[in-house]
Amino acid sequence: MAVYKRGDTWWYEFIYAGRRIQESAKTTSKTKAKKALIKRKRELEEGFIGIENPRKDRIQGFSKVAAEYLKEYKLKHRAFTFAEYAVRHVVEHLGKKMLGEISEQTVTDYQITRLEEEAAPKSINEEVGFLLRMLGKQGDVIRVELRRQRKVKLPVSEQPGKAFSVEQKDAMLAAAAQSRSPLILPALTLALNAGMRDSEIRRTRWTQVDFEKKGLTVGKSKSAAGEGRTIPLNTEILEALLTHAKWYVKKFGEIRPEWYLFPFGRRGGMDPTRSITTLKTAWTNVRTKAGVTGRWHDARHTLITELAETGAGDQTIMDIAGHVSRQMLARYSHIRTEAKRDALEQVLERQKKTRSRNAELKAKAAAASSLEVQ
Repeated sequence: MAVYKRGDTWWYEFIYAGRRIQESAKTTSKTKAKKALIKRKRELEEGFIGIENPRKDRIQGFSKVAAEYLKEYKLKHRAFTFAEYAVRHVVEHLGKKMLGEISEQTVTDYQITRLEEEAAPKSINEEVGFLLRMLGKQGDVIRVELRRQRKVKLPVSEQPGKAFSVEQKDAMLAAAAQSRSPLILPALTLALNAGMRDSEIRRTRWTQVDFEKKGLTVGKSKSAAGEGRTIPLNTEILEALLTHAKWYVKKFGEIRPEWYLFPFGRRGGMDPTRSITTLKTAWTNVRTKAGVTGRWHDARHTLITELAETGAGDQTIMDIAGHVSRQMLARYSHIRTEAKRDALEQVLERQKKTRSRNAELKAKAAAASSLEVQ
C-alpha cells in the first residue's frame, strides 16, 4: 500500500483481488490520504457498506454482470434497443470495475462524466437505473443512500413532443419525394398519417398490408396494446404504398408476403428478407432540406394532436395509436395554441350571442309591459 502526490493532490495505490487499485484521495493532506486508503480498502474487504456478499461476488467483474443482465432482459422484454444502448454506456465507463468497487460516489461520478459528455439528463437517469438494477441488493442500498442525498436522479426539464404544422408536413413530404432514398417517403407518410412508431414501420411486412380492405395490421410493437391493432389507410397512405409497391416489384421482381416493406441495405444491395435498421440519415436530410426542426417521433405526436383537435374520442385515438392508457394519451396529445385559441374564441362568441339574446328578450318584455300600462 502506498500514497503519493500528483501536483497538489494525494493519491493512494494498493492491490486487491489481484488488481491494482489507483484512486485520488481528493485531498492535499497526506494524513487524510492515508486514512482514505485504509477506509477504501476496508470498504472493498467488507463487500462495501455492510453488504455481506461472498468474496467471489465482490471481486466479480461488472462487465460480466452487465452481459448476463442484458441477456436475461432480452428474454423478458419486447423492446430492448434502449436497454442495450444504456448498458453499453455504463459498461464503457465501469466495465473494468469489480462489484465491490462500485459505491454511491461511483454513481455520482458517472453522472458528472456523462454530463461532461453532453448526454441528456433523462438518458443518464435511465442508465443509472439500469446500473442499480444490475447490482441487485447492492444497488438497492446505493439507491437508498443516493435518495437520502437527493442525488439518485438528475433534474430533467420536460420537453413535450411538438406537432408539425400543415406547412411543415408538406415541406417534409416534398423533400422526401426528392430524396435519393426510395424508402423515406412511404415511411414518413406512414408516420404522419398512421401514427406508427419507428420500429413498427421498419418491421412491417407486406402480409400486414391489405390494399383491398384499405388497412394495415401492426406487427411487433412496444406494448401489447399496440401489437395487432388495425389502422385504416387513408388516400395519402394508399397512394404512397402503391407507388412504393411498383418500385419494389421493379427492384426485386416480385413482392412476397413475408418480405419487409423497408428492406435492409443500400440501393445497390438490398435484402428484402431483412428489415432496415435505421432511417436516420435520410430523415436528417429531409428535415434539413425542408427547414424543419423536430424528431421522427414528433410525426406520431402530430397525428395524435390532429385527431384530438378534430374531436376524435380517446378510445378511437388509442385504437389507432396503440396507447395503453389515457394517461399515456394525455402525454402525447398536445393541442396546438391555435386550436386552444379557437376554442376560447368560440366560448366568447357563444357568450356574446347569449348576452345579445337576453338583452333582446328583456327589451321585448319591457316593450310588452309598456303596452299593457297604456
